[in-house]
Amino acid sequence: MGTSACISPRSLFSFARVWIPDPEEVWKSAELLKDYKPGDKVLLLHLEEGKDLEYCLDPKTKELPHLRNPDILVGENDLTALSYLHEPAVLHNLRVRFIDSKLIYTYCGIVLVAINPYEQLPIYGEDIINAYSGQNMGDMDPHIFAVAEEAYKQMARDERNQSIIVSGESGAGKTVSAKYAMRYFATVSGSTSEANVEEKVLASNPIMESIGNAKTTRNDNSSRFGKYIEIGFDKRYRIIGANMRTYLLEKSRVVFQAEEERNYHIFYQLCASAKSPEFKMLQLGDANFFHYTKQGGSPVIEGVDDAKEMAHTRQACTLLGISQSYQMGIFRILAGILHLGNVGFTSRDSDSCTVPPKHEPLTIFCDLMGVDYEEMCHWLCHRKLATATETYIKPISKLQATNARDALAKHIYAKLFTWIVDHVNQALHSAIKQHSFIGVLDIYGFETFEINSFEQFCINYANEKLQQQFNMHVFKLEQEEYMKEQIPWTLIDFYDNQPCINLIESKMGILDLLDEECKMPKGTDDTWAQKLYNTHLNKCALFEKPRLSNKAFIVQHFADKVEYQCEGFLEKNKDTVFEEQIKVLKSSKFKMLPELFQDDEKAISPTSATSSGRTLLTRMPAKLNKGRPGQAAKEHKKTVGHQFRNSLHLLMDTLNATTPHYVRCIKPNDFKFPFTFDEKRAVQQLRACGVLETIRISAAGFPSRWTYQEFFSRYRVLMKQKDVLSDRKQTCKNVLEKLILDKDKYQFGKTKIFFRAGQVAYLEKLRADKLRAACIRIQKTIRGWLLRKKYLRMRKAAITVQRYVRGYQARCYATFLRRTKAATIVQKYWHRYVVHRRYEITRAATVVLQSHLRGYLARNRYRKILREHKAVIVQKWVRGWLARTHYKRSMHAIIYLQCCFRRMMAKRELKKLKIEARSVEHYKKLHIGMENKIMQLQRKVDEQNKDYKCLVEKLAHLEGIYNTETEKLRSDLERLHLSEEEAKVATKRVLNLQEEIAKLRKDLEQTRSEKKSIEESADRYRQETEQLVSNLKEENTLLKQEKETLNHLIVEQAKEMTETMEKKLIEETKQLELDLNDERLRYQNLLNEFSRLEERYDDLKEEMTLMVNVPKPGHKRTDSTHSSNESEYTFSSEFAETEDTPWRTEEPSEKKVPLDMSLFLKLQKRVTELEQEKQVLQDELDRKEEQVLRSKAKEEEGPPIRGAELEYESLKRQELESENKKLKNELNELRKALSEKGAPEVTAPGAPAYRVLMEQLTSVSEELDVRKEEVLILRSQLVSQKEAIQPKNTMTDSIILLEDVQKMKDKGEIAQAYIGLKETNRLLESQLQSQKRSHDSEAEALRGEIQSLKEENNRQQQLLAQNLQLPPEARIEASLQHEITRLTNENLYFEELCTDDPKKYQSYRISLYKRMIDLMEQLEKQDKTVRKLKKQLKVFAKKIGELEVGQMESISPGQIIDEPIRPVNIPRKEKDFQGMLEYKKEDEQKLVKNLILELKPRGVAVNLIPGLPAYILFMCVRHADYLNDDQKVRSLLTSTINSIKKVLKKRGDDFETVSFWLSNTCRFLHCLKQYSGEEGFMKHNTSRQNEHCLTNFDLAEYRQVLSDLAIQIYQQLVRVLENILQPMIVSGMLEHETIQGMSGVKPTGLRKRTSSIADEGAYTLDSIIQQLNSFHSVMCQHGMDPELIKQVVKQMFYIVGAVTLNNLLLRKDVCSWSKGMQIRYNVSQLEEWLRDKNLMNSGAKETLEPLIQAAQLLQVKKKTDEDAEAICSMCNALTTLQIVKVLFLYTPVHEFEERVSASFIRTIQMRLRDRKDSPQLLMDAKHTFPVTFPFNPSSLALETIQIPASLGLGFISRV
Repeated sequence: MGTSACISPRSLFSFARVWIPDPEEVWKSAELLKDYKPGDKVLLLHLEEGKDLEYCLDPKTKELPHLRNPDILVGENDLTALSYLHEPAVLHNLRVRFIDSKLIYTYCGIVLVAINPYEQLPIYGEDIINAYSGQNMGDMDPHIFAVAEEAYKQMARDERNQSIIVSGESGAGKTVSAKYAMRYFATVSGSTSEANVEEKVLASNPIMESIGNAKTTRNDNSSRFGKYIEIGFDKRYRIIGANMRTYLLEKSRVVFQAEEERNYHIFYQLCASAKSPEFKMLQLGDANFFHYTKQGGSPVIEGVDDAKEMAHTRQACTLLGISQSYQMGIFRILAGILHLGNVGFTSRDSDSCTVPPKHEPLTIFCDLMGVDYEEMCHWLCHRKLATATETYIKPISKLQATNARDALAKHIYAKLFTWIVDHVNQALHSAIKQHSFIGVLDIYGFETFEINSFEQFCINYANEKLQQQFNMHVFKLEQEEYMKEQIPWTLIDFYDNQPCINLIESKMGILDLLDEECKMPKGTDDTWAQKLYNTHLNKCALFEKPRLSNKAFIVQHFADKVEYQCEGFLEKNKDTVFEEQIKVLKSSKFKMLPELFQDDEKAISPTSATSSGRTLLTRMPAKLNKGRPGQAAKEHKKTVGHQFRNSLHLLMDTLNATTPHYVRCIKPNDFKFPFTFDEKRAVQQLRACGVLETIRISAAGFPSRWTYQEFFSRYRVLMKQKDVLSDRKQTCKNVLEKLILDKDKYQFGKTKIFFRAGQVAYLEKLRADKLRAACIRIQKTIRGWLLRKKYLRMRKAAITVQRYVRGYQARCYATFLRRTKAATIVQKYWHRYVVHRRYEITRAATVVLQSHLRGYLARNRYRKILREHKAVIVQKWVRGWLARTHYKRSMHAIIYLQCCFRRMMAKRELKKLKIEARSVEHYKKLHIGMENKIMQLQRKVDEQNKDYKCLVEKLAHLEGIYNTETEKLRSDLERLHLSEEEAKVATKRVLNLQEEIAKLRKDLEQTRSEKKSIEESADRYRQETEQLVSNLKEENTLLKQEKETLNHLIVEQAKEMTETMEKKLIEETKQLELDLNDERLRYQNLLNEFSRLEERYDDLKEEMTLMVNVPKPGHKRTDSTHSSNESEYTFSSEFAETEDTPWRTEEPSEKKVPLDMSLFLKLQKRVTELEQEKQVLQDELDRKEEQVLRSKAKEEEGPPIRGAELEYESLKRQELESENKKLKNELNELRKALSEKGAPEVTAPGAPAYRVLMEQLTSVSEELDVRKEEVLILRSQLVSQKEAIQPKNTMTDSIILLEDVQKMKDKGEIAQAYIGLKETNRLLESQLQSQKRSHDSEAEALRGEIQSLKEENNRQQQLLAQNLQLPPEARIEASLQHEITRLTNENLYFEELCTDDPKKYQSYRISLYKRMIDLMEQLEKQDKTVRKLKKQLKVFAKKIGELEVGQMESISPGQIIDEPIRPVNIPRKEKDFQGMLEYKKEDEQKLVKNLILELKPRGVAVNLIPGLPAYILFMCVRHADYLNDDQKVRSLLTSTINSIKKVLKKRGDDFETVSFWLSNTCRFLHCLKQYSGEEGFMKHNTSRQNEHCLTNFDLAEYRQVLSDLAIQIYQQLVRVLENILQPMIVSGMLEHETIQGMSGVKPTGLRKRTSSIADEGAYTLDSIIQQLNSFHSVMCQHGMDPELIKQVVKQMFYIVGAVTLNNLLLRKDVCSWSKGMQIRYNVSQLEEWLRDKNLMNSGAKETLEPLIQAAQLLQVKKKTDEDAEAICSMCNALTTLQIVKVLFLYTPVHEFEERVSASFIRTIQMRLRDRKDSPQLLMDAKHTFPVTFPFNPSSLALETIQIPASLGLGFISRV
């Protein structure tokens, strides 16, 4: 490449990276381990795979290895931007872009290199076309659309024809690239006629692909011919037609296909459609049945449906005007070719053959072709030979017959191909004069195979010619660039391939010798080869002979040496076919077949001589005259090589007359693997297509070019502050002289600096070193500061830790001591406790033993004592009984003895006493002391009696005791007897028991053994039971858990079901809204299209007017408004009787308007139905919500009463406001009467009438203030009442109710709840009806009161007028009398009211008291009111100043005093406007003209109320409605709509005009709704406004028409603001550095960007914000509805976000971290603007979400899986394609940034593979959100509107 010679030894320092040749990878990267010194023969290198290598330099050339570019330059859009320009750098850059960034397009100077990805990429949609449209070539990433746009722009700018040359080898993607280029032209330019030429141009592609493309081993859709399509444009650069030229069709493919290849697609499409009814006559079958389609063994292409392709082909033929009969004719011929291939021959001998009798394939062929079977059979096996004297027929061999059959098939196909091309050209031909054209050349690239034949020779010959033209063009551009910049031009040596071209086409060249040999009767390939050897071998350096072959030759082409086999050259060059077979075909009954074989002059396409005078270039050159038959025969025998050479010369002449654009297609691998790069194959094609030659030419001079501003911005870091001057150019010169000492390494141009190869890399190294040093210093300082801070923190932390550790240790030691002491104590107590415990255990055991032993002994002793005691008791009782028995007997005996003795003694005493008693003396003696003794005895007797009683008691007690003891003893005795008996029985029982005990002991032992076994079994059972219980417990636990889980699941499922239902409901609602928006969008798009067609119709109408209506002499042009067409919205069949009437008779095109109108009305009806359905659904939803909410308020009494009060007070407020307005009107009338109609004597200041008038004015003003105060009081009461009511309407009850409803899961409960709700609803409805009735009655009563008050007011006014006629004294008396009368009447009324209803009377008393208080307050304000009125009087006095001064001068003071005062009657002007405007029918056009056509929006917006034209128009409509004049209403509305359209058509590019009429149209629409009389629109009206409703006409249809007009105006507004914003967005949002110094400029190549960094004229973010402010202020001034302003702002922000994101996705240079920071800052500024304008809830911020996420994506980390997860969750507004595209495009601006790895991108793709996204890469920047016009009623009263004189509407009057 020559660049290594430019490498200085100082560049090869240690660690420098170089490229070294490699047999596998072509070039391999390595790093120097040791500095290179001049004279070194070996370089020590370290390869990237980790190996060390000693690289030996070539001792002859001593060329150093190529240096690698810095990583910051790798992956650039333009290869010429690379600092080192050489083959490895180009290859590496292409590989990085193709593999790592998935970018298939790259610029190489003027060449676009396109690498076939073998994969469908989403980069060719209409959104991409729109993104590239209007952009400069360097502003966007490389693309075929950028080349097409550059060609289109240069054609329009330079007025020069253009050509796009697409070349490359088979499978490189030439056809696709050419197809996309044509699609771009068709999309961008459009056609001028209704024929849609662009669609026809695109429709030619499937036809030509079906008959000219085939599957090869390298490509499934390989073009087997070359074509040059000229797309014609008119003066407005719109497509008008096209013309196609074809070159060198590969006819041999018709009869032969190699392995894994196919014939032309059309044959397989026919076979796939064989079962169709229309193709049955062709008798086709499977492709494997025919010889011409089965040779390759691959009849099917994966992923291609031939039947569908056939349908596309037929559809394209129909679009191009090829009729069905001609299509069937084409298919018949093609089917005939297939059947002809199956014709077989049988040999009769070595020199003759024959066709089998009744051969079916030949029969079908003849039937299809309409020829005689016998004749065709004969001439297939024979040929006619003509000599000078005679002709004779000669049979031919089987091989010759087969070759003749194949030649005939090829010839028929070639003729059919030419015929189809001619008809395509006829369809694409235009009668309009062609102004310019763009040609697209899709031609084969340089080819070399193992066996190269005549086709490869012609292809390479064509590429030699194209390469020569390419080299000259590149050289010319380089020279122009140097001359433009005034750089010294030095001759650059470049490869000139003219010698090779001369070898091929000059006299005695290869083609000349070939033609000469073809003329020889016995010429062969061998003889031609010998002539070549004799003529050129050893004479031409470019011609060689192979060593081992005498039938081949080698030509040194510009790309490589190619060896051609001479075999077949003569046959292919002759292209012979038997004339007899052609004559048979010409005699066919099938009319189309002879057309194929007509003379060439009859088959020429009509576009051969176009209007521009150019000659058609076809594969067969056109004949200039018909000539004679002999001449025609000679022309028929012209060789293929000669034809191809002539066509190629004509093509080169065409290309040289145009500006060429080059597209070089590269095939990355031979296996069709997607995104797989084979370096060897790529290098071969780069060498062959001239890309490296471009690089070599660029590298030979100054390849790197920078503007001074770009250089300054990039390398500002290398400058010191003192070096920076105001002159950027001088600054750059000074710096470069210091940085690069060798001045030959750079040159200064007028606008650019030119650098030689490697210098930019050197500057980048200096810049990187400077930045690295600065970074190191910053890092050093920062790290030192951080470490110092860290050290201080660590020191402080260490001290703190030490303090805490030492304290902790001390606390631990103290704790240890405490624990030691505590342990000792614990041990002591523990030891004591252990010993004590042991003692206690021993003691307890001893005590237990003792207790048991003692117990045992005690029990024995007890039993012994018990026995003894019982025995003692028995003995005691027995002995006692014996003793008592003995005692009783002894006592009885003693007592008996005593009794006997005492009886004896008593008897003796008795005898003595009897003796003594007989004696008196004795008695006397005894009597002496007897009394005392008696007394003593008496006492003694008493005592004895007492003793006796005691003894008796004791005796009784003892008897009782005795008896009890006796009884006890008896019972004891009996018991003893019993016990004795029992003892006997017990003894027996003891014996028995002893026996039983013995038995029981035996049973016990047996039981014990059984017990043991039972216990063992019990233990086992217990264990089993415990195990079972534990298992059951575990199962129970599990069951509980499962139960809880199930319950939880049930709850969750219930929640999920609820949430799902709610989500489903929300989704369905959203879906319904989306469907509605879609329907609305479709409807609005149809309206947009309809308006576009209407405008186009008007344009055509105007053009027809200019062409047809020639102005006659004396004709006077009528008013502009009269020439407007009748609106299509009049919905009547009447036409306007204006000068448009002759129009409709002259133009038949207008008859189509009613058809469009019907479609328009159907769409209107459909949208109306959809809106009605939506309204029904919304009403149903609202009704259900109301039913739910009603159920919570069953028995609330307050709100109805409160509502009635509110109704009453609102009525009262409206009444007061109307009275207030009436008083205002009266005041205005009085002022007018004062200023205009007053007589001089009446209006004089001193006149009584004047004073009376002033008093009346004062009283009226006072009354006005009183009314104002009352209105304010009522409004404050209303506000307080509303605030009192609002807290009751909380959401808690509804939420609780909804929760209760959700809890009622049982159907029965729901049914009961439903029944309860129904009953509640009935109850509420009944209450509501009763309240309504009461409300109606109250309203009637209030209306009556209002009427009575009005009557009272009128009576007051009459009395006031009467009082004014009286003298002052009588006036006062009359007013007092009237006041007394009024008060008396009121008192009487309220006395009656008191007797009837005391509550009303009480309320009246309260209101009267309040009124008195108010009057007191008003009296205090009276002084202020008087002062205000005085000021007003002064103002009025100034207005009538001149009149007053003159009157005062004419009247003397005496006259004033002496003149008698005469009462003056000033009647009050009773005028109440109805809010209507009256105009005459003939003034309608003047009204429309002054109010619409000639109205200046700026003056109206600034000086008048917003929407004034709309109000005026509506008031005119109201008057027409009042008159019940339907013609006037229709005419006015129609004129209004047409005039608005005309204004918008005339000034549709003015945002202010469009905004003004959008606002007024919406206001007009709202007025029609507000005063329509429909209840839904009357909710917010006042009673006065309700009186102004339309009465006679229903204008609902016109409302729809106005709504459609508003939609059209809105769409036009969006287009206007889009056109204004579009140029600002990319510059302001992406390119301008809002944050200075954030982004750096990387070197660019030949394709410089149009926008400079510091361009003074460039737009900035401030420009965008200022424009937004302008838009917003204009809309606000025009009084546009706030909701509509929000929609406009949302649309503006969407445009900003979409355009910015689309450019971001198509520009690799802006996908960097710093640019992401800039974008986020810019977006934040836009959000701040939204906050300032209070538009955050407009939805505008959400439209910027994709752009915000793209900016965040540029800034986040992109390394780990966590980063990938974060990106996937963050970028939910971006599609997968957009995320992956941004990651692929991410480019570091500085060396410190890192590229995104391919593995990370694959991770992102894997994580996002399930996301359902749009397949579009770009956002639709043209998308317009459907607009809605929410009803916005006006509070402005129509009767108060004043019409300013500036509008010139003096001919209308207020009514």
